[in-house]
Amino acid sequence: MKVFALLNFLLLICVGSLFAQKQYLIKGTVTDSMATYKMVKTSISVLNEKDSILLKYTRADAEGNFILNSPKSGKFILLVTYPGYADYVENFILDSVNTTKDFGSINLILKATLLQDVIIQGKVASIKIKGDTTEYNAGSYSIAPNSKVEDLLKQLPGIQVDKDGKITAQGETVNKVLVDGEEFFGDDPTLVTKNIRGDMVDKVQLYDKKSDQATFTGIDDGEKSKTINIKLKEDKKNGYFGKLEGGVGTDKFYNNQAMFNAFKGKQKFSAFGIFGNTGQTGLGWQDRDKYGGSGNSMEFSDDGGIMFFSGGGDDFDSFDGQYNGEGIPSANSGGLHYENKWDSDKHGINSNYKAGSISIEAARDNLTQNNLPGGLINSSSNQKFDNMMFRQKGDVTYTIKLDTTSTLKVSIDGTIKNSKTSDDFISASLRGDNSFLNSGIRTLTNDADQQLFNANALWTKKLKKKGRTLSVNVKQAINDNDTKGFLNSTNKFFNEQNNLDSTQVINQYKTNYTSSAVFNTNMTYTEPLSKMMSLILNYGLGVNNSSSDRKSFNQSVSGEYDILDKEFSNDFELDQLSNQGGATFNLKMSKSTINFGTKISGVRFQQFDAYTDKTFKRNFINWNPQASFQYRFSQQKSMRFSYYGNTTQPGIDQIQPVRVNTDPLNITLGNPDLRPSFRSNLSVGYNSYKILSDQYIYMNGGYSFTTNPIINLTTTDQAGKNTYESINLGSKNPYNFYFSSAFSRKIKGPDISVGIDLDANGNVNYTMVSNKIKTELNTTKSSNYSGGLNFSKYKDKKYSFRVSGGPSYNIISSSLQTRVDNKGWGIQGNGSFNVYLPGKIELSTDGYYQYTGKTQTFDQDLERFIWNASISKKFFKQENLMLSLSGRDLLNQNVGFSRYASGNMVTQNSYTTIQRYFMCTLSWDFSKMGGSVAKK
Repeated sequence: MKVFALLNFLLLICVGSLFAQKQYLIKGTVTDSMATYKMVKTSISVLNEKDSILLKYTRADAEGNFILNSPKSGKFILLVTYPGYADYVENFILDSVNTTKDFGSINLILKATLLQDVIIQGKVASIKIKGDTTEYNAGSYSIAPNSKVEDLLKQLPGIQVDKDGKITAQGETVNKVLVDGEEFFGDDPTLVTKNIRGDMVDKVQLYDKKSDQATFTGIDDGEKSKTINIKLKEDKKNGYFGKLEGGVGTDKFYNNQAMFNAFKGKQKFSAFGIFGNTGQTGLGWQDRDKYGGSGNSMEFSDDGGIMFFSGGGDDFDSFDGQYNGEGIPSANSGGLHYENKWDSDKHGINSNYKAGSISIEAARDNLTQNNLPGGLINSSSNQKFDNMMFRQKGDVTYTIKLDTTSTLKVSIDGTIKNSKTSDDFISASLRGDNSFLNSGIRTLTNDADQQLFNANALWTKKLKKKGRTLSVNVKQAINDNDTKGFLNSTNKFFNEQNNLDSTQVINQYKTNYTSSAVFNTNMTYTEPLSKMMSLILNYGLGVNNSSSDRKSFNQSVSGEYDILDKEFSNDFELDQLSNQGGATFNLKMSKSTINFGTKISGVRFQQFDAYTDKTFKRNFINWNPQASFQYRFSQQKSMRFSYYGNTTQPGIDQIQPVRVNTDPLNITLGNPDLRPSFRSNLSVGYNSYKILSDQYIYMNGGYSFTTNPIINLTTTDQAGKNTYESINLGSKNPYNFYFSSAFSRKIKGPDISVGIDLDANGNVNYTMVSNKIKTELNTTKSSNYSGGLNFSKYKDKKYSFRVSGGPSYNIISSSLQTRVDNKGWGIQGNGSFNVYLPGKIELSTDGYYQYTGKTQTFDQDLERFIWNASISKKFFKQENLMLSLSGRDLLNQNVGFSRYASGNMVTQNSYTTIQRYFMCTLSWDFSKMGGSVAKK
């Protein structure tokens, strides 16, 4: 209650201060000097005379009139612009005597009628709005010598950058940062923001990037991503720049980086190398979908086809090269990038090569409560793993404009991987009366080699009639995976008197070889039915030919693994053919866009098992209806509703699972009688941004439910073995919901941005649970509610800070255990502060606080405060040499922790992670751009 009382008090002060300020009025009418007609939608800007920073902005109404309110007095500039007309610029003053400035009738002059020797000069506006694009003039903002793009972005209204480099613009996360409209190393945002110098930037453009299909056809399909484009100055497109950094820390921590960038007109060449064990795993490990996945599945799911999982992940714990905070990583990575355009931009090439290795050692402890009819089982396990991966990837994209109406884009990439994993498990389970149920020791080792190849060709053609287009997309993907490893496990089972009842021992050598070749085509045709309505037709053909050869060998008396275990061996061949068609209508009016339509696909699935000489066939139809409505109140305010439905076919691992014995305590059975389910997704979003007051309101919510869902029937026997089988549940509909909202506004007096956010999410799932005596339907409910306040300010060359935090409330319940209470409060908070001292010294500190309250199942509070700090000194006039001393997790409280509910299980995880260390770092930025060398 104290938090909410404080919030109300702050809001009252802010609102009172705003109303207490004296308002000044600016008005006028815009006309054509020759035709004397009213000029609608003319751009009206009011700038501060001192620094040309935009104060107010509007557009003339249908009568050419405009009215603006100014919250302060002072000297200002009026800037009136209209396409094809000369800019109108006039200085004026607002004070206690002149509270209203009436410009009367402002006559604009066509540029064509101006005399050649007449030049109208005015200060360049710092912000311009061009349609859906907000453009910032970088020259209007001052940054320290050798500052990076990240430092420039922190000053731009509506854009926030946190301590990790994450960018939020107008309430939405920015996932793409381009350079002159092109991707840089697979579009890694921090590569651009943390390495390119701010003084090289001419303009910063912020916009919602449409999908390639929408950009080509001009028909809005609703797919957008918040994007920043960094436009470089022309004289900065020739030369080179780079960075060298080396850091040595306590407890054998280190972090070294090197980067080099060369520009020559439209040619760009870059190289980087990153070597360290501080958690920075290099570039590209986060974009596994783009650079090749873990390779443990062969699937053809674009059309809703059956997924066929047949890789190492079924028998072994696979490793995908990701670092998610668990364990201590050691990573080495490097890459090369080259791009160019020539022949009047008719030809373009973008290419990348990356290579890297990552190894992770960690320990993980799990506590699980298994809710059963009339009782429960509490389990604990300890896992130690040592994972390593080496990966190389090359890709190239070539674009050619065949003529004024058609373009061909060809992309090719290939990946080679090798991964080695080693996992050791120790587990134990107790009955509800704390008597021993079972215990186990298990070791898995895995050595996998994988090769991936992808080719994609997209041809687009604009036909004679405006809006009529044709495009053809062809894709080919090849994936080969060869895995070898050992499984050793010993499981002991105890009776209710705590006496040993039986023991199961497994000692096997396993080989898995999987191969897949997937070919997809899609043709899209757009036809304008009227000025407002268009029809989009598409047809696609898909072919999937895959195979999986899996063998398990037991050890003979000679010690060799030469006895084939046919029960856990198989040789599958998969053939799948898909035909997909769809029709979507697009209705675009002045402020609204409506899309509605559906896709239908027919899939023919056939799988042959060479070991049993059996063939499994299945033919089915998938239906994917969709509809959306978007209303744009203005360029910076819009609302969107959408619906999407999709048929979900049961997977082959649910119908006819591959028999595995990796975990003898958890066994999966097949159900060939499974029927498809249907999932409906509803979502609504609202986004409003006022550039003048730097205020945004963001709300996004959704609700989805599944009819005829496929759920697990979990049977737990007296020894604690779990058997899983998928079944259809016709009487209940699982659902989930989410809601996220944020409000932020800059308070102009203290020049502080103040924000509030509220979030909620939850789900209801069902599991049929049996103990072989009684079977019951378990309803698991999980939800989380949170809120918080945030305050931030950036003062160029002086200081910056951001503080945020608030409470959360978590609920986990199971209908089988109504007396068990897993509700609990939590608190989270973040803070960062930077101050610039004389002598080119900078102090930085940040902290993260988390509190998670205990529950009836997990009777331990979790509380941690992770505090980091650093001090740095810059040298030389250009400040391009920096020495810094930093400390991470100064209080040594960083612990890995998570809690979640799934099915009839409630689980708590804890794991090792990076804790306190200190590091000394020396970094040097060098450059020679536009013919000038940065001098020391």
